[in-house]
Amino acid sequence: MSAFDEDLFLKGLEKRKSTLGAEYVESNLAKADEFTRPFQEAMTAWCWGFGWGDEVIDVKTRSMMNLSMIGALGKMHEWELHCRGAIRNGVTQDELRAIIHVIGIYCGVPQALECFRAARKVLEEVEAD
Repeated sequence: MSAFDEDLFLKGLEKRKSTLGAEYVESNLAKADEFTRPFQEAMTAWCWGFGWGDEVIDVKTRSMMNLSMIGALGKMHEWELHCRGAIRNGVTQDELRAIIHVIGIYCGVPQALECFRAARKVLEEVEAD
């Protein structure tokens, strides 16, 4: 019995590409091998198809929620990735700053500083493009 749901995967693939960028997602999937492919498929179906697949919460709000939670966890590689996605989903620089302020209040100044460093890097890359 397979946990793979093709419809949920395809819905998730569309959401994942629209937020993170088609090139990034396609590269990740192309690099997946026998060991990592089941996780890539499940994550795409579950996180992006199920989690991001409904219209109850708009993508901008979901991005802002993700940044807050990922920032709280201190997963900076993922935070940077989702910062790019958040900008793609309409999150402004002022909103990024406000999100980081909340992270600082609830998770500490050192974590806010890490988020500011990552955000600065992403903003500079976006400006250069």
